[in-house]
Amino acid sequence: MKKLLSFIGLALISSSLYSQGSPDYGGGLKLNLNQEGDKYIRFILWDQFWLRNTQMNPGSMVANEPTDNSWSLGNRRLRALVYAQISKRYMILAHFGINNQTFINGGATGTTGTGGYGNGKKPQLFFHDAWNEYAVILPGEAGKFSLSLGAGLHYYMGLSRMTMASTLNFLTLDSPIFTWPLIDNSDQFARQLGMFAKGKYGKLEYRFSLNKPFATDLVPVNVTDPARAVAVDNNGNPSFSKAGYVEYQFLDEESNTLPFKVGSYLGTKKVFNVGAGFYHQADGTRTSVNSNIEKHDITLVAVDAFADIPLGNAKHKMAVSAYAGYYNYNFGPNYVRNLGTMNIAASDPNFTGNKAIAGPGNLQPVIGTGNIVYAQAGFLLPNETEKPKIRIQPFAAYTYKDFEAFDKPSSQFDVGANWFIDGHHAKITTQYSTRPVYTSPTESPSSKGEFIVQFHIYL
Repeated sequence: MKKLLSFIGLALISSSLYSQGSPDYGGGLKLNLNQEGDKYIRFILWDQFWLRNTQMNPGSMVANEPTDNSWSLGNRRLRALVYAQISKRYMILAHFGINNQTFINGGATGTTGTGGYGNGKKPQLFFHDAWNEYAVILPGEAGKFSLSLGAGLHYYMGLSRMTMASTLNFLTLDSPIFTWPLIDNSDQFARQLGMFAKGKYGKLEYRFSLNKPFATDLVPVNVTDPARAVAVDNNGNPSFSKAGYVEYQFLDEESNTLPFKVGSYLGTKKVFNVGAGFYHQADGTRTSVNSNIEKHDITLVAVDAFADIPLGNAKHKMAVSAYAGYYNYNFGPNYVRNLGTMNIAASDPNFTGNKAIAGPGNLQPVIGTGNIVYAQAGFLLPNETEKPKIRIQPFAAYTYKDFEAFDKPSSQFDVGANWFIDGHHAKITTQYSTRPVYTSPTESPSSKGEFIVQFHIYL
């Protein structure tokens, strides 16, 4: 009976990843598999629901109705993650769910029209992660050095801290997306199939992986002028990709049990890290000049820094969170990907003005050959009560992009606030974001905006 109660009981575990700012939550939902509690199954469930108003790009329509502004609702993420520590060395993990379901799109493949399988309904549940790993050298067995090896569909994709960001505890409302530079082209929702090594040497943390990218087959547009060639994702039988990220943790050390990097600790840790990473795949894209196909390597590098520091007297519970990164992307000549999170619009065939190059709705040039500078910062306002009803964290972010495909660079910003009901476990986020709108590759872009309210909860 004692073992049975231990197995089905809830336990509190120490985990920096899943207890930011919520002293009542502890380690969440965990089923012990032995009395000692070092063999267990851990469950994590979460949902992020958006209410949004979007200024549409010129030439947009929603449900066959031309519009320049629209309200929408949608499930940005609805997911479950389970991992099991079978022994002190062996762990398995599965992560599945849905993303980007709106009232009109994001449903299962083939859903359309009206009815039980109409627009936006019954989205496909799929695996985001599925891997196992073995701790070859546990912490303490070889001095400062530790090493784990794993394989499967995984998130150890190198490049930057935000490339491996947790979606549970962003500082801003969401990722800037460009930090997942292969998103749903040669990866599966920021994951690839492969093998990885992770570990630490003192305050130095490392992650490396060798992967087989998903095959892509976009056909490049043939041009006669090499300067006008545009690279597209076409890797044929893909070469293996290599990725890695190394960071030095100057203050408190972070957990590396799972790959997911925390966006804001809300003052529960004192963190300052500096890191650098890369991603490389040979012959990942192609161009066509005078009907001659040329292959191009994908080479991506980044350097970044992250800080989460409590401020002032501890009783005020103030903290500052900040991140800054420089990203240099080379996908081949003039490469650009236009993306729009939960874009509900289609192109209006009767529009006679200058349409956005990116397309309708909230599409924008997100990823491309060139340079990106990104920074974000937030401040957790003081509160001296022992159990405050609401904690408030205003934040702002800035993105500068200089892509080869455009003569003029772009700047955009996000500004908003997190309204914490129970740390990151229950919060409401309000955010206003701008995006660049190019109608000509030679002219400076104009700007459009979105206002979003996110209702976020996880167990």
